Amino acid sequence: MNSNRYVENIQKKLSKYFDIETTYSYKNIAFDVFAKSFVRNEKYMASKKVVVYAFENNEYTFIKSETSMNIHSLNRFKETLIMATQDFVKPHGEHMSSIVTGVILLENGLDEELVKEIKKFKFTKSFAFGFKGWVYVRLLVVDLRKGLIIANKRGGEVKKFYEI
Repeated sequence: MNSNRYVENIQKKLSKYFDIETTYSYKNIAFDVFAKSFVRNEKYMASKKVVVYAFENNEYTFIKSETSMNIHSLNRFKETLIMATQDFVKPHGEHMSSIVTGVILLENGLDEELVKEIKKFKFTKSFAFGFKGWVYVRLLVVDLRKGLIIANKRGGEVKKFYEI
């Protein structure tokens, strides 16, 4: 499967729950897809004006196509995802969680050293000891040539969604 067709399929899946922007640029990196989702849950009493409690869950997804990858481009992508946690996540009393997901589509495969780097990548941050929520990063690399998906531990949560 080529990357354009894969991106179309993923856009179709994401469009049910996400606001999608194509050809998105962030930190001088051009992404094929940027998708964001905001979910707010409230418990109210008698009237919607009387909110007992509320919480918000947000998710941001960055998808980028590459022909090949080396350790420098992988590190740059990981740093960009970490910067996105600082720029997009705004913790407040009703913020529960935010997830930043980065997906790289590779057409020429990757070597074992990069597989180890992807699997051991981890980023989690809590705000005000968790009272203002937390954020974590999912990292997935889709090897279009072999039909494999390599993910970090958090990325494994959505690995099935991104299957070819």
